[in-house]
Parts: sequence; structure tokens; C-alpha cells
Amino acid sequence: MSAPRRLAELTTEEAAGALRAGTVLLLPLGSLEAHGPHLPLETDVIIAVETARRAGELLAARGITALLLPPLPYATAECARSFLGTASVPAETVTAQIVAIAHALAPTAGPLLCLVNAHLEPAHLHALRAAVSAAEGSGCRVVFPDQTRRPHVEALGEEFRRGGGHAGGYETSLVLAAGGRVDEAARRGLPANPADLAAALRNGPADFRALGGERAYFGDPAAASCVEGERLYSLLAGMVADAAAAALDSSDTGR
Repeated sequence: MSAPRRLAELTTEEAAGALRAGTVLLLPLGSLEAHGPHLPLETDVIIAVETARRAGELLAARGITALLLPPLPYATAECARSFLGTASVPAETVTAQIVAIAHALAPTAGPLLCLVNAHLEPAHLHALRAAVSAAEGSGCRVVFPDQTRRPHVEALGEEFRRGGGHAGGYETSLVLAAGGRVDEAARRGLPANPADLAAALRNGPADFRALGGERAYFGDPAAASCVEGERLYSLLAGMVADAAAAALDSSDTGR
């Protein structure tokens, strides 16, 4: 399968020919935040970019043109604020930036902007949903495939379902499969942290340390594997490709 072209690598004349109705713009969304002692700060960006790349390949196989946008590496990351290297921005800023990008690149009757998100803090997810609503109100087409909602969440593994996946087996497997940097010595020596992060965050944002994540990880990093990462990417990329194709089909048929 052919990899999606990167918009930033095109000339302005090439972009003018590519930014047309029926094109899917894949926007990877991540964060710059602590991910345990074994994963890089850009973990979510790595996962989002790799998911978007693979989704673009799936769309190309269906005859749909996809372009890969540069990733947005900043997000609302209040839970990891106390860890050095984390850069949290207000949710309103996240929403406004996405809406502005939609206006600039995917105006009415233009391409579809598809948000490929790998940062799962609740406030950030709310910001993305708000961006979709705001863009729709102004005539832009934006779709957000949300892996935290059914039916997707059911297929992504027990650790993900119970909300313990920050820098655990789920994310570590994805970084391994993407060829990202993983400190293997640190990873193999980490004990599982079974704290239910999702349940704890239902009461609002709180520092990872207060939630039982003194080293900014939850779940079981030592159980991660490339094989599991490949399985997860197949699901995530398929979810994104299906959502983008469905949005195009809905627009074409006027539903």
C-alpha cells in the first residue's frame, strides 16, 4: 500500500491541486508530556502519526486520496503538569487552533479534516469534540474518530478498557511497533500499576502522582510487545479510515 503524501512537502501549486473535495486531511494530535521512565515525551505524537500514516494507506487502497498534515504536539495535559518536560495548554486553545486549521485547509466543499488523536486526557477529548461542533457550525467538515467510545473501546484490550493505559502496555506496544524510542532496561523492570485512571479522572483532572502514578505511568509496560502494537494499529488505523470514508460518503449522498 502507498503511504499518504505529506502536505508540508508539497509546493503551493501541488497543494492547490491536492486540496479538493474528496481529499482527506489527516491531522495527528498528541501531547508533550511525561510517559513514565521508559517512553519519550512525544509518545502520543508518535502513536498519532503512525496511526494516521497507516490510515492513509487504507484510504488509498479504497481509492481515496489522503494527505498527512504536520502533527500538533501540544494538548491539555494537566494530569502530568508536575512532571518536567510536560507542556499543557488550555483546552480553549486546542479547540481554537483546530477550528482555525479547518477554516484554512478544509473550507466549505473542500477536503475533509480528520482528527487522528492519541492523547486521551478527558479535557483534551472535550476540546476536540468542541472543535468538531464549532467547525460544523461554520460550514467546515471535520470528523473525530474517538477510540474511547463504543464500539472501538471494546476491541483495544483490557488495560485500555479499564482506563489504565497511560504509558502502560497499550501505549508502550504502540511505540514499539512504530519503531519509537523505548528504554528497554527501564521498561522491563517496571512493576504493573493497576490503578483505575479512568475512574479517578471522572471527578475532574488531578495530578498523576495523586492518582497513584508517582512515575507517570499506569498499566503494565513490561507486558508490551510489537505484536500487540501491530494488532492495535490495525484497529486504530481501520477506525480512522472507516470514519473518514463514512463522512465522505455521507457528504456525497447528502445525508
